[in-house]
Amino acid sequence: MHITTVCLHPEMVLDAFKGGVCGRALEAGVASLRCVNPRDFAAGPHRSVDDRPYGGGPGMVLSPEPLLAAVRAARAGAPGGAPVIFLTPQGGRFTQRRARELAAGPGMVLVAGRYEGIDERAVELEADEELSLGDFVLSGGELAACAVIDAVVRLLPGALGDDRSAEEESFSVGLLDFPQYTRPAVVEDREAPEVLLSGDHEQVRTWRLKQSLGRTWARRPELLSGRDLDERESRLLAEFQAEYDIKIRDAKDDQPH
Repeated sequence: MHITTVCLHPEMVLDAFKGGVCGRALEAGVASLRCVNPRDFAAGPHRSVDDRPYGGGPGMVLSPEPLLAAVRAARAGAPGGAPVIFLTPQGGRFTQRRARELAAGPGMVLVAGRYEGIDERAVELEADEELSLGDFVLSGGELAACAVIDAVVRLLPGALGDDRSAEEESFSVGLLDFPQYTRPAVVEDREAPEVLLSGDHEQVRTWRLKQSLGRTWARRPELLSGRDLDERESRLLAEFQAEYDIKIRDAKDDQPH
């Protein structure tokens, strides 16, 4: 996979992948990463890439000419079929499903904004897609680009030590992840679930599915709204809900009156 980021601060992106899972994947050639800086395409001695917004208002807007030149250079160097994705607050929500779709492709060009935004004409002329990480504000799109790159690269074959890891993580099957435990078995009077120490792999898989369903119901119920649960999943979720209600009642009973 070939990944290009168009951004004003390439060091923020490149330095983010000097270590860790994705850093090792890049070193191993699982994916390649390069950055294109719009400032390299700006005219004038100061190589200015921003200007005041038409209509007035605070801050500056990323100028269209150097940005368009940078995006087009990035697109020309990308493999055919690699989408140009502008990271903007107006974009569709980036999800694990979209990460899997991008991981199945030949590459991507991520365009990171700065200042008060990007001249809309650059978006209209070159964006194949707009993506947003969520309803919050960042100082620039470089961090958003890093998040997208990390989410995609770790899904590529060979990126993780065990490819099954990506299949069992939160959102990979539309559910939150189950709770994880490791040694020691007891930490400050809190014991790891006995089923995980049993050695019965089928019971462990059942427990984990039940916890994933229950956690999703309790913490992110909207993820279950469009999911058709089969008979086994419905039964496990009902068991979790009954146990959850008992736990809540017990917690209330233990409170001082």
